[in-house]
Amino acid sequence: MKNEMNLQFSALSQNESFARVAVAAFIAQLDPTMDELTEIKTVVSEAVTNAIIHGYENDPDGIVYITVTIEDNVIDMTIKDVGVGIIDVEEARQPLFTTKPDLERSGMGFTIMENFMDEVEVLTQPGRGTEVRLRKHLQSRKMLCN
Repeated sequence: MKNEMNLQFSALSQNESFARVAVAAFIAQLDPTMDELTEIKTVVSEAVTNAIIHGYENDPDGIVYITVTIEDNVIDMTIKDVGVGIIDVEEARQPLFTTKPDLERSGMGFTIMENFMDEVEVLTQPGRGTEVRLRKHLQSRKMLCN
């Protein structure tokens, strides 16, 4: 059985923790390990923070969109903004690369996502936004009921 959650919220930094907790609560039905749950929460934080800081350049009028789909023991997440987009995705995916050194950004967001998820796809168009697609196969085998 497939189960889906959609979320949208203002691009405010305080909403990053809301997104992390909402996604964690949704996937809890699969009974993930603590490590799996921590990794997914971390990835959500990184992707949402990127959308807020880089995609919308801290413009609170922006909207961050999250879709999470669960099927069997696979989690598919999409975190999307319709902000400025990324000019060079390959450069942005390099460890320690940041366009916001003045904000003391570590430049590790995509690296963290790639280390914690099984698949990471970045779709972007300058001036139109970025969509980060993430997939994780959970070790736990709890099947969805109801």
